[in-house]
Amino acid sequence: MPGARRELISIFSAVITGIVTFAATNVDDLFILMLFFSQPDAAFRRRHIVAGQYLGFAALVAISLLGFFGSFILPRAWIGLLGLFPIAMGVKKLLYRIENPCQAELDKARHESSKLSILSSLFSRQTLGVAAVTFANGGDNLGIYTPLFASSSIFHLGIFLFIFFALAGVWCYAGFLLSRHPIIAEIFSRYGRLLVPFVLIGLGIFILMESGAATLMSGWIRSF
Repeated sequence: MPGARRELISIFSAVITGIVTFAATNVDDLFILMLFFSQPDAAFRRRHIVAGQYLGFAALVAISLLGFFGSFILPRAWIGLLGLFPIAMGVKKLLYRIENPCQAELDKARHESSKLSILSSLFSRQTLGVAAVTFANGGDNLGIYTPLFASSSIFHLGIFLFIFFALAGVWCYAGFLLSRHPIIAEIFSRYGRLLVPFVLIGLGIFILMESGAATLMSGWIRSF
């Protein structure tokens, strides 16, 4: 009986640890998901966002699992270089809106009849874009998940992985619901498309600074 109690306490502790760890490392992702969900159209659909979120998150977990097996860990600064991707996305969106203020509606009508299969959605440009943003914003995830996994038993690791991937779905649903809240939806529908380029650029700069990638890049520049 005492052994069963200890096992239950261990499971409960692992569940709480998994929930708290996921929430603490993905608060900013919730805001990004809200931005994505606030502007779907015929070419950029909700399934792209969900698939991209899972794809990027799965890549973060896969790299973090290397810590569990005691293998080589990719330096955080190198991961942080992906911060250039959201910057490029933001600049492209900003220039696109400046040069083609009415083109978004034309694109929506042009793509209205296009149908994408689930398989093609997994590897579409939109899905990969969301995945890249999720992955590039995962410096904190790598820094926390790697030692957590490395110090876990196989049983606890399984609990963590189950909770993380379940909560990734909850996060997507929460981001969708928040983007549809009357007040929040009105704000995002009115200002969301204007804010997205600046949010992506700011996110990219933050990733470069926090991960040490900016220092790495400055070193490369000075060496030339």
